[in-house]
Amino acid sequence: MNDRTDAMKTGFCGLGNMGEAMAATLVAAGFDVTVWNRSPEPVQALAEKGATSADTVQQAAENADILIAMLPDDTVTRQVLVESGALDALPEGAVFINMATVSIAFSRELDEFLAGKGLHYLAAPVLGRPDVAAAGALNILAAGRQDALDTAMPVLEAMGSKVWHFGDEPQQANAVKLAVNAMIAGAIGMMGESVALAQGYGIDRGQFIELISTTLFASPVYQGYGRAIAEERYEPAGFKLSLGLKDVRLALEAGERVNVPQPISAILRDALIDALAHHQGDQDWASLARVATRRAGQE
Repeated sequence: MNDRTDAMKTGFCGLGNMGEAMAATLVAAGFDVTVWNRSPEPVQALAEKGATSADTVQQAAENADILIAMLPDDTVTRQVLVESGALDALPEGAVFINMATVSIAFSRELDEFLAGKGLHYLAAPVLGRPDVAAAGALNILAAGRQDALDTAMPVLEAMGSKVWHFGDEPQQANAVKLAVNAMIAGAIGMMGESVALAQGYGIDRGQFIELISTTLFASPVYQGYGRAIAEERYEPAGFKLSLGLKDVRLALEAGERVNVPQPISAILRDALIDALAHHQGDQDWASLARVATRRAGQE
């Protein structure tokens, strides 16, 4: 523990699978962390590890040098932090870090809202699943003013193996995150189609996934999601399919704002809607692969 870490008061709200693991790394690193969540169980778990529990989100914000949010979407973030007045409770000069995947429009809205109150805003969505978050090994995609990033860097470095700075406008980090998530959806969807093709000729899906994930596509996305597809292991969800649909929709919306056509992402959106119609919304989004096998009559 160093003086800078010990002195920095950090609020953390949103303790789902990712948020709880991320907050735990900050507690383990010696930060003074106050946590809040809509359901109490993760708050209690973190309090047992040394965090301070907050009864309200305002309590997590007041006196915080840095407030971090990891909430599901635009709507929940607006309700929990803006409409509740929680961001108004931050001391002047504090930094708000939104680490969730949100829309470009909402990121701009937050930036303007906070600037008007003498507060700093960083968008810092992440790459990695809960096990990566628990290891403090996330890739963090940050954008915002350099002085805000400098203030926030100790907490970001505690949660991630690398912090990527993509510009002075917070929306730039959100654009990168949406582009990456569209690519992940494409990888999962293509694996599903390819598995269905191979199975159509009597090839074992596990053997096929082993081939692609150890040769031409030996990368974490193909290896991790590939294993889930090979084993048809979609629960418990590390990242829900319904959230994947949300992100692909946001990517399409972001592209429209800058006149970037995304026909492949549009196909993926419809495939995700197909999955949602078949009650897969709470499954891991690796189950997008089921759409191809179901259409091929293989389920």
